[in-house]
Amino acid sequence: MTYLKTTTFLIAAALAAPLAAQQSGGRLDIVVQPEPPGLMMGLLQNGPTQLVAGDIYESLLRYDSDLSPMPSLAKEWEISEDGLTYTFHLNEGVLWHDGTPFTAEDVVFSADVFLRETHARLRASLAYVDSITAPDDLTVVFQLREPFGPFINAFEAGTMPIVPKHIYDGTDYANNEMNATPIGTGPFKFQEWVKGSHIHLVKNEDYYIDGLPYLDEVFYRVIPDAASRAVAFETGEVDVLPGGSVENWDVPRLTELEGVCSTGKGWEFFAPLAWMWMNNREGPTSDVRFRQAVMYAMDRNFVKDVVWNGFGTVATGPVASATNFYTNEVTQYDYNPDKAKELLAEMGYDGETVRILPLPYGETWQRWAEAVRQNLNEAGINAEIDSSDVAGWNEKTSQWDYDLAFTYLYQYGDPALGVSRNYTMDQIQKGSPWNNVEGYENPELDKKWKAAASMVTPEERAAAYAEIQKEIVDDAPVAWLQELEFPTIYRCEIQDLVTTAIGVNDGLRDAWIEQ
Repeated sequence: MTYLKTTTFLIAAALAAPLAAQQSGGRLDIVVQPEPPGLMMGLLQNGPTQLVAGDIYESLLRYDSDLSPMPSLAKEWEISEDGLTYTFHLNEGVLWHDGTPFTAEDVVFSADVFLRETHARLRASLAYVDSITAPDDLTVVFQLREPFGPFINAFEAGTMPIVPKHIYDGTDYANNEMNATPIGTGPFKFQEWVKGSHIHLVKNEDYYIDGLPYLDEVFYRVIPDAASRAVAFETGEVDVLPGGSVENWDVPRLTELEGVCSTGKGWEFFAPLAWMWMNNREGPTSDVRFRQAVMYAMDRNFVKDVVWNGFGTVATGPVASATNFYTNEVTQYDYNPDKAKELLAEMGYDGETVRILPLPYGETWQRWAEAVRQNLNEAGINAEIDSSDVAGWNEKTSQWDYDLAFTYLYQYGDPALGVSRNYTMDQIQKGSPWNNVEGYENPELDKKWKAAASMVTPEERAAAYAEIQKEIVDDAPVAWLQELEFPTIYRCEIQDLVTTAIGVNDGLRDAWIEQ
């Protein structure tokens, strides 16, 4: 077997004093859409939560656009030759926002106790971990049971947020009163949340990297109406429109304004893929022929071109084309309502109503749900829309109270990190909307997912994931829709806003305003 070469990673430049040309001071106003259900990132992984809390909490590493690891709370690290031991050396002088010293024990508690209970996606990676120990206050050792190739990519803030042991140890995590006033180690500290108006973060004056952050304060503005968000940017009320915060049809007009810049970067790690969960447990959606009929009934190219104004790519299956080990050598579900009708007749579908739960993230998603409903109705499926707000969407999906439910989830560069969690039986957990919510059960395929993650060479893993994709696309446990593209729009005087593979979610550490 080929093992990883022992390697020490240290990027000193990331911890060096900022360049003189970069100016300190100023305030940034950023749209957050919709308003987050909470900011405790160890409990919530909604996109809006990660956008705000990604500057409050940190993990051991950050990642560049090529998905290569960079220092964060860890300044250097080694991987043993057999690929089983990951040793992280932590930065000195790191403080929690309440002034308590950060130590390796916080990492052990976060990864081995707190997140094993609360973070469904991370559990898939932690299943390979035999022990997490702290030999001293500045060293953490992850000992794996078997090699797990993508493990080094499991240490970004949304995947493994490090939480304060002194606040959460021995408490009811979900009901801890400190969830309302999050305490992290990040470059910005929580100051205030005025519901329906804004979330205010202020500069962490005790941040462990000298000179950072540059900004004095950040206001995340809650503006429910998409047209009003666009107007707020046009009038200068807000400075940054993160990807997806305005409707697609407004993007060309806004990016053509004087002094406005945009970028599609900052999504490399996420590779967001949209689909509809189809409840595999009961009703028409429990029949594979019905699920295949849904795939054939949808005109997904129309949605891409009209609803999304050409932004994005029609999905071919569970793995996005930007993610490692993607293949398009699978069954192609082209728009074919006649084929859908044949499958419905074969299964004896009797016209039972199926509910479509839109994602409550704006008018684009509502229009998408309406387009799908129309396609399904035209194919003979009696579909109706069952709308909800963000909290209601979380509740309905996590309690499996739906038939078809829109979502989009991140892939984190590797099928073992961001894809398998949506399809393996060990990730069926009521109460979480971030895992195998559809209830897909395929024990033989579970074995293949596990084997692929443990393979060492890229060639072996590519062949294994190609086989998995072919099989799962035929089962159609969910209705894959589109690889999403979200341009970030901002004023050109804002510099270094997107410096990592998760973009604005952790970019404010480096951002500065040219005076």
